[in-house]
Amino acid sequence: MQLIPTGEADKPRNQFPPVQVGERLIPESDIAAELQHHPAAEVSAAWHEAARSLVIRELLLQRATALGLSGDDEEQRIAGVLERELEVPEPSEDDCRRFYEANRHKFHSPTVLAASHILLAAAPDDVDGRLQQEDLGRMLLQQLREEPLSFEAVARQHSACESRNTGGSLGQLVRGQTVREFENKVWGFAEGLAPDLVESRYGWHIVRIDQRLEGEPLPFDAARPMVRHQLLESVSRRALRQYVQVLAMETGVSGVDLELPDSPLMQ
Repeated sequence: MQLIPTGEADKPRNQFPPVQVGERLIPESDIAAELQHHPAAEVSAAWHEAARSLVIRELLLQRATALGLSGDDEEQRIAGVLERELEVPEPSEDDCRRFYEANRHKFHSPTVLAASHILLAAAPDDVDGRLQQEDLGRMLLQQLREEPLSFEAVARQHSACESRNTGGSLGQLVRGQTVREFENKVWGFAEGLAPDLVESRYGWHIVRIDQRLEGEPLPFDAARPMVRHQLLESVSRRALRQYVQVLAMETGVSGVDLELPDSPLMQ
């Protein structure tokens, strides 16, 4: 009896190797579910990041079992392992000073913006509403270019934000106080009326930068807490990476390279 080639059916279902930690095989479905947390330009890169993250997690959970750390909360069990076995040396004063001198450009007071805006609100899924508000925004923006002193009056008439009661003023802002899509645009503007509308999840914004105060370099004494924090983070990541490598050698890991860039667990 002659066999008929079946094309795609003859190919393996998964192009990636099975991933195993000790005696436990990581299910393909678990890796597929983890993929959403590891966006990447290529599927293979995302798969390796997802698999690596699950391998690290499994290594720590197996170690928790070996140490007698039981319970349903996996995060607590992992935290218990790290608290018990991960040694992170405290940075010395000399370490902090050397790091500060080598990275002075990283330590400065935050840039402060005094800003005003006019919010033309529209829900994210309201396509027609957003188009209408964009058209209105461009018309108002042109009006404000010609009549800049009318900003407060336009804000009181058109803005859907409570700041309309103060002529659109948002007061002084530092990074992290507004939604990211707004912040990413606004921090690039010079003083004065912004050249274009800013779109956010809330709708369209006409923005005016009333004052921009650039951050100043911080002396070592003022920067010390930040220096110490950054050093501790760096040392902690290095210690965790080494600890995981030791666990991997003792337990046995196959199917994934643990030398890939940092996973969330390494951070």
